[in-house]
Amino acid sequence: MTMKTNLSRRAFLSASTAAVSTGLVAFPHLAIAKSKAISSTTSLFGAPPPGVAKLNANENPYGPSPKAIAAMTEAMSKGAYYVGGAGETLKAMIAERHGLTKNHIILSSGSSSALTNLAMMASQKGSILGSDLFWDATSFMGTRNSEHGIKRTPKTDDLSVDLDAMYFAVDGSIALAQICNPNNPTGSIVSPQKLKEFCKKVSQKTMVLVDEAYNEITDEPEENSMIPLIKDGYNVVVTRTFSKIYGLAGMRVGYMIAAPETAQLISTYGHNHFYDLNQVGIAAAAASYNDTAFLSYSKSKILEAREMIATAVAANGLTALPSQTNFMFVNLGDINAEDFRQGMAKENVMIRGVYQDYTHWSRVSVGKLTDVEKYIAAMPKVLDSLS
Repeated sequence: MTMKTNLSRRAFLSASTAAVSTGLVAFPHLAIAKSKAISSTTSLFGAPPPGVAKLNANENPYGPSPKAIAAMTEAMSKGAYYVGGAGETLKAMIAERHGLTKNHIILSSGSSSALTNLAMMASQKGSILGSDLFWDATSFMGTRNSEHGIKRTPKTDDLSVDLDAMYFAVDGSIALAQICNPNNPTGSIVSPQKLKEFCKKVSQKTMVLVDEAYNEITDEPEENSMIPLIKDGYNVVVTRTFSKIYGLAGMRVGYMIAAPETAQLISTYGHNHFYDLNQVGIAAAAASYNDTAFLSYSKSKILEAREMIATAVAANGLTALPSQTNFMFVNLGDINAEDFRQGMAKENVMIRGVYQDYTHWSRVSVGKLTDVEKYIAAMPKVLDSLS
């Protein structure tokens, strides 16, 4: 790190400290005595302990919406029964929005269950192709008992998804081409025009999966979605989830959209879909689906917090990739991301560590503004300690 960068960080830290000590507090919660530092190995999952900023799992802490909470309260009295009509209602709502039928929709425990089932199906025929860096957890799950695995395109300088490289990598060994758009962990998005062209071409050779977990957070959700290609008959599958902007990560509801015959085949790789769901989660999802007031509020908070992170990153002499999600991928320069994660954990801020061999890139989720402020305040201190 350069002397100029270190001075910038120290100035940023000093300004924050001065604000607290003078009472002119930009981050009033920092004046409260710290709780015991969290363990550097604390799980990604579960609600955070008091005083801990949980910015490591891309959740929306502003949810569930009031409508979802009311629906969940009512649905608890039906907990003795498997999901039935409520699931059909949610499928009908999703289908109606996109001009499809219920037979196009697979309800899922989050989107992960359906994604894993699809990966299992694909791995019976060949490998799964993805960019060098993408959310590959379900692909690993789906291929772990198969002779086929995951193939990746080469790294790109800007960490973008190289559609041309993916297209030329599709041969007879590829059973599924997978794109996460926006991508996780980079937060970047592919041009919708280029992605549509890619999907149309590649779907003539193999099935294309577009994971749209963060679609609703993008600037142009409808333009960025590949769901219309399914209606037009292309061999494309799209997944969505209620775990992100809807604030229902703990309720485990998501869905997959595919041609009816494809949806039926994918379903054979999992349990009866209604056995995998729960009354409370389905009720919350249905109540949230068209809750535009809550979605607009959440999105506005996400964008506000994301801008705060971007400003702090620049103030500390660092850079981050442009994001269309509720997280940012920060370039730490010559600092190791796992060391940075552990340093932030000592400050009661939970973020992610190293992804694959991208050792100097750090992903931070957007959370409540007070939690983002903790990240901002801790950043210069931790960076200086590692410089």
